[in-house]
Amino acid sequence: MFTFKEIAQVTGGMLVQCKGTYPGQHLLTDSRKIANAVSSVFFAIRGEFHDGHQYLPELYQAGVRQFIVEDASGLMDLSSYPEGNFLLVSSSVQAMQRLAAYHRRKFNIPVIGITGSNGKTIVKEWLSQLLSVSERVVKSPRSYNSQIGVPLSVWQINESHTIGVFEAGISQPGEMEHLASVLQPTIGVFTNLGSAHDEGFTDHAQKLEEKLKLFDHVEELIYCADQSEVHEAISKAGLPTFAWSTHDHAAAQVKIKVLEMHHGKTKIRFRYDGKGQDLMLPFADEASLENALHCLATLLYVSVKPEELPSRFERLHPVAMRLERKEAINGCYVIDDTYNNDLAGLRIALDVLGQQARRGRKTLIVSDLLEAGVEENALYQQVAQEIKSRGVDRIIGIGDIITRHQDLFPAGSEFYLGTDSFLGQLHPERFRQETILVKGARVFQFEKIVTALQQQVHGTVLEVNLDALVHNLNYYRSKVPAHTKIMVMVKAFAYGAGSYEIANLLQFHRVDYLAVAYTDEGVALRENGITLPIMVMNPSPDSFLKMQQYSLEPEIYSPDLLHRFLDYFPEDSPETPRIHLKLDTGMHRLGFDAVELEEALAVLTQVPHVRVESVFSHLAGADEALYNDFTQEQIARFKSMSARVEQELGYTVVKHILNSAGIIRFGQEQAFDMVRLGIGLYGVESSGSEQSALQTVGQLKTTVSQVKSIKAGETVGYSRRGVATSDKQTATIAIGYADGYDRRFGNGAGEVLINGQRAPIIGNVCMDMCMVDVTGLDVRAGDEVLIFGQELPLTELASRIGTIPYELLTNVSTRVKRVFFNE
Repeated sequence: MFTFKEIAQVTGGMLVQCKGTYPGQHLLTDSRKIANAVSSVFFAIRGEFHDGHQYLPELYQAGVRQFIVEDASGLMDLSSYPEGNFLLVSSSVQAMQRLAAYHRRKFNIPVIGITGSNGKTIVKEWLSQLLSVSERVVKSPRSYNSQIGVPLSVWQINESHTIGVFEAGISQPGEMEHLASVLQPTIGVFTNLGSAHDEGFTDHAQKLEEKLKLFDHVEELIYCADQSEVHEAISKAGLPTFAWSTHDHAAAQVKIKVLEMHHGKTKIRFRYDGKGQDLMLPFADEASLENALHCLATLLYVSVKPEELPSRFERLHPVAMRLERKEAINGCYVIDDTYNNDLAGLRIALDVLGQQARRGRKTLIVSDLLEAGVEENALYQQVAQEIKSRGVDRIIGIGDIITRHQDLFPAGSEFYLGTDSFLGQLHPERFRQETILVKGARVFQFEKIVTALQQQVHGTVLEVNLDALVHNLNYYRSKVPAHTKIMVMVKAFAYGAGSYEIANLLQFHRVDYLAVAYTDEGVALRENGITLPIMVMNPSPDSFLKMQQYSLEPEIYSPDLLHRFLDYFPEDSPETPRIHLKLDTGMHRLGFDAVELEEALAVLTQVPHVRVESVFSHLAGADEALYNDFTQEQIARFKSMSARVEQELGYTVVKHILNSAGIIRFGQEQAFDMVRLGIGLYGVESSGSEQSALQTVGQLKTTVSQVKSIKAGETVGYSRRGVATSDKQTATIAIGYADGYDRRFGNGAGEVLINGQRAPIIGNVCMDMCMVDVTGLDVRAGDEVLIFGQELPLTELASRIGTIPYELLTNVSTRVKRVFFNE
């Protein structure tokens, strides 16, 4: 904990104003994640898409009093912040790094710094599990490995900890020196070198050189000597090393031999310090084995006794990296975070709970925290304070430790000694229209609670990667000028992905507008707490009342619709109706042509109580260069018609014409005031030119129900369309046309992926299932099946049946469970 003047000394900033003495306990970089306002220090960071300085008034109003800023222009009148402390620095990120580095130097404990292309987070989590038997471990929360995440992680270190385990990631040259100064690792772990973030470096050699800068001052660097490029670079750098090898590499201190793999486990024999020992690892896949061997070498280096290794590795479990959101019983919504529970992870999960805009109470089901060595009463006082500061309405604690400290929590909180005890007394009717965060350590098996609360639907699931969606949003933001507003289309159930969760995320990331197709879609968003402006693209006169009640703004596209709207909203209306004028510049679908626009303007100039919020049009061929001339004609007509609107109305309106493809091809020149982002947000670029820059948002998965052997000449499915030309094996999978899997995929037109192997559809697609040819493949009942996703793109599938990705996405039935996750 620092005073503000101490922070000024450590960071080297200029003290602009110091009006109070407040504890500097919490580092805050996001104005939406205030836990304890009075003890928070806000670092105003100017990023590519957001500027933290614009939220200073909002933060001050919320009770924050300490600010680190890069820009003094907004502080000319400090009278608005009479109790505020302000420090001016050249870089808020570097100021936070200096403060965290100073904090790190106060603790003389071993710190393991982990970097590499893949596996950083897994190795960090596993090392934390393995070391916690004998050490009090502090670690990075989730994947906090960035220029901001590392200092926030290191800030957690306190007097109770005996070892730190932190990860560090970089995406361009010059970043690792900053992270190394913050972490100051004494032990290094390099996982591997892969293609992640290749785009930020000239080649692999430069990327490797930059990553190795984390280890300039370590006592030993742990790595796999079998990775020749990595080994050569480490040898050239002259770093002290502790290596392992499965190929008897001469440089390795730990020699490992894989003896057998059986039932998901791997038996190995390792030799170290002249002694050999067998060890069973609870994994069999190549990536997990590599990560586990990094951990083994690390434990040997820090002198964990060999006889302790079997019991430690026996308890090792897979790391569920994803925090998932799922629909649940009685209109509830579950946030599933059941793989670990420490104070840092609880804070992050509570932030996610706080970001949910759904109406209804917020409930927390939480297990004992695994903070070895921290005095119990002090720990649970912190837990209670964190929960209180997030506005949680109901608390359910599970575990004997949290139960012992139930007096620290609000009256009415519930406590159970174990998960089975809670489930034995679970009454589903007590959970209704609420958001439930289920946050527990693995040993409590909270997945049983999630299963009990989750809406029971069949095993086909559409997984929606929210991190990928944010990546795509920011990618499109980078294609238009900084001042350009963003309207996002969430019509058609957000292109099949799920409207509320997408809308909530977009609201959190401060897009400017949402657009839906019909009034009921907008009503549903409002009822779930979405407050962003919403444009309704297909309003009907019988829905005007609902639009008024829920503050929805209609698209007006014809003289008739305009007259009917004005009849409903007379001049003495209590509020100002806001409308959006659709102009037809060549699409010839909906919209005012030039003649109709003059008629509309003659009417609108007589009704000043109605506000035209925006005028817009739609490009017919923005996705193809073939139609560039026509696109430019449309844009020219739009400029002329929108200028006419502003001339007649006497005020400026928001103008927008670019869709996803238009943003890519014309974003810098023709963005106007706003752009409309649609299918591109979900990872499908209709022009095809920028597909590689986007990330896949949705993956549709199902499972194998049964595997059969059929003889040559036998048939499969309805109408006997699937004929076996030879002896075959088929697998029946749990998806059909009622789930949105198009019947045109039948009889070999479609393929799915099972265990990474392609399998064609055989026979007709049925209502609830279909069959695939798995001859020669190792397939069993229960295996996961990818219908579309990263390795089986929508664009490929759409081309197979002569349609477009939009159709495949929007066809995914609402009976298919949506699971939203982020890393």
